[in-house]
Amino acid sequence: QVQLVESGGGLVQTGGSLRLSCAASGGTFSRSYQGWFRQAPGKTRQFVAAISWSGANAGYADSVKGRFTISRDNAKKTVYLQINSLKPDDTAVYYCATGPAYYSETVYSNPNEYHVWGQGTQVTVSS
Repeated sequence: QVQLVESGGGLVQTGGSLRLSCAASGGTFSRSYQGWFRQAPGKTRQFVAAISWSGANAGYADSVKGRFTISRDNAKKTVYLQINSLKPDDTAVYYCATGPAYYSETVYSNPNEYHVWGQGTQVTVSS
């Protein structure tokens, strides 16, 4: 069973940048699609970005397009989320998640398509 550990969150000012990482251990990370989601206090979990198993395809929520970039390094079993031009509305706990290992080039925004989740990393953007 794969396990995921996020890191890289923190407190930044509006307009700042962060790079989140999600390291996998065990399982079949390199054959699985990956996703990033976020959850702000009092709100439901929201899709942020996803990437296919090979990295050839990526998808983003409209609210982050042009500011966030998802990437992966299968050799390091790590998926990244580069977040730029941060806004206070980006404040949330960010979670990475992985899907089944079957070489899918599809990117999924539905959290029900993911079966393993990390514990989350807090991103706080001050105004």
